[in-house]
Amino acid sequence: MLKNDLNQTDYPIFDGNNPKTFVNQIKDILHNPPDLVIHTFTLSKNLHGFCVFIETLVDKNKIEHELLHFLSEEPIYSELDSSENIINTLQSRIPFSSISFTTDFHRCVQSLLKGKCLLVISKSRHVLLLDASMTPHRNVTEPLIESTVQGPQEGFTEDIAVNLSLLRKRIKNIHFRIEQFIIGTETETKVSLLYLGSLAPVAVVDEFRKRVRSIQIDSILDSTYVEEWIQDKTISPFSTLLKTERPDVMASHLLEGRVGVLVDGTPDALVGPVTFFQFFIAPEDYYQRANIATLLRWLRMLSFMLSVFVPSLYIAVVSFHQEFLPHSLLINLSAQRVGVPFPAFVEAIIMMVMFEVLREAGLRMPRIAGQAISIVGALVLGEAAVSAGLVSAAMVIVVAVTAISNFVAPSYSFGITQRLLQFFYMALAGFMGFFGLLCGVLFTVVHLASIKSFGVPYLSPVAPTSLSDWKDLLIRVPRPWMKTYPQINQTRRKQRGSS
Repeated sequence: MLKNDLNQTDYPIFDGNNPKTFVNQIKDILHNPPDLVIHTFTLSKNLHGFCVFIETLVDKNKIEHELLHFLSEEPIYSELDSSENIINTLQSRIPFSSISFTTDFHRCVQSLLKGKCLLVISKSRHVLLLDASMTPHRNVTEPLIESTVQGPQEGFTEDIAVNLSLLRKRIKNIHFRIEQFIIGTETETKVSLLYLGSLAPVAVVDEFRKRVRSIQIDSILDSTYVEEWIQDKTISPFSTLLKTERPDVMASHLLEGRVGVLVDGTPDALVGPVTFFQFFIAPEDYYQRANIATLLRWLRMLSFMLSVFVPSLYIAVVSFHQEFLPHSLLINLSAQRVGVPFPAFVEAIIMMVMFEVLREAGLRMPRIAGQAISIVGALVLGEAAVSAGLVSAAMVIVVAVTAISNFVAPSYSFGITQRLLQFFYMALAGFMGFFGLLCGVLFTVVHLASIKSFGVPYLSPVAPTSLSDWKDLLIRVPRPWMKTYPQINQTRRKQRGSS
């Protein structure tokens, strides 16, 4: 570990007397990697130095055509005889906008790893740090998960600077605040806290800032690392933070007084506080007319109910409550189940588990073969299982309806939550029928009512009730009627468009 090595070894402060030794120490601590470049140059008869950089982290064209060209051709005068003149003259003449200097060995090594170029010059008491970083990143493309038919087609990338520029393009407000943290003792990952100072509640911002600062970890490679540290500590399948890879979604939440978190190296951003009902809202709701958006929102809620309750209702009815079925349907189901060796609960578990395996296989296989395997596998296995008498045809229909309904969830993480609830309710229905299912629903409602996301009740604006927020809950009213901000920030600003 680099930091441990630096702490355990006593390296002298650079004083300009022996630049070659200083450069060799840098080479040793990095174990002389193949992409470490050390270029020797001469400024005058009495001045020589080393240009040190990691070529995989810097803009090589800028280094070669600007810096090395300057060092080889720029005339140097006698004014560089003193150490102070060396620094001042080079700072004014080197064609780089960001130049700093240091004597600290640890800072020099860390600067190299961040894409900076070091100028180590004899008789100079400081090492010049030139910002020439250029890390590879993806171009801005359409979001892979949160796709929409209408609306913006830009998605976040793995570069936090690009992501901030996408948000700056949408929010041109003097109150837009960006606070940056460096987290991870080994990765030193940039994490940015975003909010609008005129809208976000001070208590929520302070709580976000406190939780981000409390993160003690050696590496941050994805926003989920941060999410697990800052989320409300509840053992729950329901997330208290919303993940998004769309800059328009992030901007809309910031403009409603929420707080966002961007993590360098991942396109997934975090937004909070969130409520249960916000997981039924898709970006496209605001790019359609209000009546169409309302219909789509109701369709998502119906899909949630089907995805969670259809398997458990089937198990409960077939196993315990046949009297609820019409006589003709009961005869049909009974005929289908003749010869099936498993009870309805075991039959449902086998089919649901097999479908989850097929789903994961489709995701992990190469993209060309994955879709074919999942579709053909489901068709072949389902048909073969029915023909062999292992499961009933009705069970195949139940699994298909459940799976299709699950894909309607706008949030991928919320879709996984639905899958967990499916098995929970299936187990209760398999042992206690409708009574167990009712107990499970009551337990879920009580659990949801006990959750808070950064101090905001998870079931708001239903519990506690805030009628002004119902304009964008079950029904999305036309925009002229949305004159108030959500309850989260009404202490800061009550009316949209007011100062």
